[in-house]
Amino acid sequence: MRRVSVVGTAGSGKTTVGRRIAKALGVPFVEMDALFWHAPGWVGRDRASFRAAVDEQTAAEAWVVDGNYSNAVQDIVWSRADTVVWLDLPRVVVMWQVITRTLARVTLRRELWNGNRERWRNLMTLDLEDSVIVWSWHQHGRKRREYGMAMTDRRWRHLSFVRLRSRGQVHRFVRGLQSS
Repeated sequence: MRRVSVVGTAGSGKTTVGRRIAKALGVPFVEMDALFWHAPGWVGRDRASFRAAVDEQTAAEAWVVDGNYSNAVQDIVWSRADTVVWLDLPRVVVMWQVITRTLARVTLRRELWNGNRERWRNLMTLDLEDSVIVWSWHQHGRKRREYGMAMTDRRWRHLSFVRLRSRGQVHRFVRGLQSS
């Protein structure tokens, strides 16, 4: 396991788990959100620029990448990866994680990527485009179907899929990497 893509719905713990896997393997960690949200004011890269940045970051011999961005860069990442770690946690767990994470980020004014911070509006709105909480709720089932189908897609037969369905499975998986 030298090139790992960590995927799952928003709030499933991709960045936290990705960092832990990278540390256990002794390889660089690449946070896709940091590549995409490249300027203050939530300015995302255009498709070509984002693909170029991901291409550059995944050209190395070993890495762990977190994030979905399925339509934009999944083909680059997965064609180079050897393993996909899918965080398929129950919706109630994901919602707890995304709500508490968002509340902490808003309250503490934590900078996320390149000057961007979550806003109080993210907690209060039901708008899919403005609320990572609402986005996560609506994407949970879709991501489950999408990654379930990807596991049997012949394009990705070179990948080992690790589907983790509980926090306990996640902890045991990472602990296993740390002890090897």
